[in-house]
Amino acid sequence: MLILIAGPYRSGTDDNPKLMQQNLNSLESVALPLFRKGHIPIIGEWVALPLIHLAGSTRPGDKAWKEIQYPVAHRLLEKCDAVLRLSGVSKGADEDVRVATERGLKIYYRLEDVPNAEQ
Repeated sequence: MLILIAGPYRSGTDDNPKLMQQNLNSLESVALPLFRKGHIPIIGEWVALPLIHLAGSTRPGDKAWKEIQYPVAHRLLEKCDAVLRLSGVSKGADEDVRVATERGLKIYYRLEDVPNAEQ
């Protein structure tokens, strides 16, 4: 499965770059275990952050950031099979789960609940 990892990125950071990086590290911490279960992990920020930079964003929440950050995840969800929603307050991740649920995707809340891929 192609699995979107969703959880806090900007939430609770007051836009502090170090805290945002810690949140990204947390999201990334489950990517390799998902891969080892036989899946392809994807994190919206892996796609969004380079595009946001190319669009000229100078701070989180500016016009370029808003144009790209959440729409990237929603476009990715058109291709994904499931979402792994990590714990923590996040309006964006909650919206990802809402969109994924509308599309009939599987939603997992713990890495342990994601089945191994049949190989």
